[in-house]
Amino acid sequence: MILAREAIELLGQMARILWFEGAKHGLRDREWMALRFLSRANRFSRTPSALASYVGTTRGTASFIIGELERLGYLERKRSATDKRSVMLSVTQQGKKFLVRDPISVLLEAIAVLDDEAKIRFRDTLRHVLDQADAAEQRHHTDVCKRCIFLREDRTATDSKATAEFSCRLFRAPIAEAEIDLLCTSFEHHRQ
Repeated sequence: MILAREAIELLGQMARILWFEGAKHGLRDREWMALRFLSRANRFSRTPSALASYVGTTRGTASFIIGELERLGYLERKRSATDKRSVMLSVTQQGKKFLVRDPISVLLEAIAVLDDEAKIRFRDTLRHVLDQADAAEQRHHTDVCKRCIFLREDRTATDSKATAEFSCRLFRAPIAEAEIDLLCTSFEHHRQ
């Protein structure tokens, strides 16, 4: 139990880099979190509701965050082409350039120097801890489509090459191969 407590204390110290007081480079911690998330979210998760879920806040607070990021030119909101009642959020080019200043860069660089096996172990350990916490609290965390129970992959083979087509069974929509590495707030992992 001592090792587990030490690990949690270290995670807490790392969290101070993610959750800080005041503003860094003109953004508050939740605005950074929103910008990061929206830059990696799939099209189903680039909505105000999904953002509120991811950041762990109310829709009203998420709306304030969206407004601030829009005001700064880092985010734009558009009506959904398929459902005119829905709004889709997109990080602008200016927002993508601004992400270079992200305060978590120090953590990214510290992890990037690890060999690939260590990075995979570290990521998988964090996922395991989140999965256990989710099971205890009866909730789901956000993760990438390729690990989701709702992802369907259909493989076809022709004369000289094999292809894969993906779809989301939850949203009943096709997914491009490039999208399976994006974040989704409707993620649900396979139960062992």
